[in-house]
Amino acid sequence: MGKLLIVGSVAFDAIETKYGKTGKILGGAATYIGLAGSYFNLKSGIVSVIGEDFPQKNIDILTDRNINIDGLEVIKGGKTFFWSGKYHDDMNGRDTLETQLNVMADFEPKVPENLQDAEVVMLGNLHPLVQLSALEQMKNPKLVILDTMNFWMDNSWDDLLKVISKVDVITINDEEARQLSGENSLVKANQVIQKMGPKTVVIKKGEHGALLFQGNHMFFAPALPLEEVFDPTGAGDTFAGGFAGYLTQTKDFSFENMKQAVVYGSNLASFCVEKFGPDRLLDLKTEEVFNRLKIFKSLTQFDIDLP
Repeated sequence: MGKLLIVGSVAFDAIETKYGKTGKILGGAATYIGLAGSYFNLKSGIVSVIGEDFPQKNIDILTDRNINIDGLEVIKGGKTFFWSGKYHDDMNGRDTLETQLNVMADFEPKVPENLQDAEVVMLGNLHPLVQLSALEQMKNPKLVILDTMNFWMDNSWDDLLKVISKVDVITINDEEARQLSGENSLVKANQVIQKMGPKTVVIKKGEHGALLFQGNHMFFAPALPLEEVFDPTGAGDTFAGGFAGYLTQTKDFSFENMKQAVVYGSNLASFCVEKFGPDRLLDLKTEEVFNRLKIFKSLTQFDIDLP
């Protein structure tokens, strides 16, 4: 059985969309990655930090899905990371209303010894030096995947380039790919990013699917057309969790198998957006996952007569 280590935030979110708004609910990159990864036959563990205000019921959500929390540090008297945002009506843009780093401000990741031998490492969106610190505690992982965002490109460029140079796969959205590379064309952006270190580049395009690049190879997976997107929060992290989870389960890191992983990631992300926060992932059945995979297959399978 493969082992996946997830480094990222376990947090509170408060979300507002045209469909309503929530109070403080479970959120964080590591949470979504872990929940998505739990749909595969693997061992996974989270390295993160929370405050004493984080309720036991949320911790139980993770452990009930066989996610190892030995690396989840609880700071006595501390408050958990909190983000609040409001989405535009088209769901493609959002405004951050409030960010409270709280215990995340001084987070120093401590990877438990029983997780240091994980074959796959998923570095969720965090300060690049935190990602690097966690990576340096690992014992020869076979695949390292990194997610990042434009905030670190604006504020921690040199540190970001340092950690990017040490990973095998980077997952970013199209806007971030353009900023990181300085190229408007995503094909050219990929070429620049590969020269920074990662052999594989995954560019997420939200409702327009995802692109997978490795060397001169390229693959496109669509997003499932949905009647309604209820809440996009965590969709990118869910994609990353599905991608990393499938690769961890199969232990096959070839380009051909990464194609399958991208589809699994897109599939799980399509469920994530159907309810507020991670609620849809919490009641998702394996049968639903496989049935939607069949829909994904039908979207892209066709016969054509070539001259």
